[in-house]
Amino acid sequence: MDIRQLRYFISVAEHLNFTEAAKQLFVAQPAVSQQIANLEKQMGVQLFIRDKHSVRLTNAGTVFLKDAQDIFSRFEESIERARQAEHGLIGKLNIGLLSAPVRKLLPHLVRQFRQKYPNIHIHFNFYHLAELLEKLKADEIDLAFTLSLGLHSIGGLEIRSLCTQPHCIIMHQDHPMANRKSINVAELAQEPFVMLERQESPPGFDLVMAMCANHGFSPSIVSQTSRVETVLMIVDSGIGITIMPRHLQLYNSPTLRFINIEGDDHKVDVVASWKKMNTNPTISLIIEEMETLLSQPHDFFSFMSSSSDTDER
Repeated sequence: MDIRQLRYFISVAEHLNFTEAAKQLFVAQPAVSQQIANLEKQMGVQLFIRDKHSVRLTNAGTVFLKDAQDIFSRFEESIERARQAEHGLIGKLNIGLLSAPVRKLLPHLVRQFRQKYPNIHIHFNFYHLAELLEKLKADEIDLAFTLSLGLHSIGGLEIRSLCTQPHCIIMHQDHPMANRKSINVAELAQEPFVMLERQESPPGFDLVMAMCANHGFSPSIVSQTSRVETVLMIVDSGIGITIMPRHLQLYNSPTLRFINIEGDDHKVDVVASWKKMNTNPTISLIIEEMETLLSQPHDFFSFMSSSSDTDER
């Protein structure tokens, strides 16, 4: 039995006329008769009672009609779902991210995307920077919202810059330099540093070390931790200072100060990145939706100015 035989049987059963069924199917009437005969032979039952004046279903044919219609309907639904999957309208999208840089953008993007593509399941994975790089390389995530640090060391990536964030000096409000609008890195030579462990963000760690080296000193690291929030908490405790991208003001405490770096242009891009060779069609759909969202008059990457806002506290 094949799907063509089911189609022919349903058409004859609905019309109770072989000639009309053949017209609907755009085939010759003898072909329809032959397929029905083959189907009855394969099933071992008679489906139609035929005479010169009429065609009618047998009891077996009546029972089989309902099942045949259900099977054919599911078959057509399966074809349609496959076509939608081919175009990314049904599927799964694995997103890896650092939460802070896209804290404002991502909820808007996902809501808008799910309204348009309700049959695409989005799975979120939160990683630190080094993990995101590894997951992208290993094809374990489809799309990463991350920082540009280290991305150019991975071949075959598409990178869409969303915004640029400068690095800044973070310290407790009681620090003697806390009310400054900007600080030269050289002035930090005697300061205790709190750092994110290198394995969590090798490019970020190396950037701060190089920044200090360019100003003639190696930072005195008094504490290292695996989480950004913990770094900020330790700094807020007055144990040391740190240098990190400004978007971390989203985790800000009222007693922390984010101060511009004087004379240096140390910036990092917040980006969306994905493998060029990734064949998941849902990627292009969410990138298209993201571009549409970014073209609208919203500022999803507005972070407080360290100089004006902190001075007013």
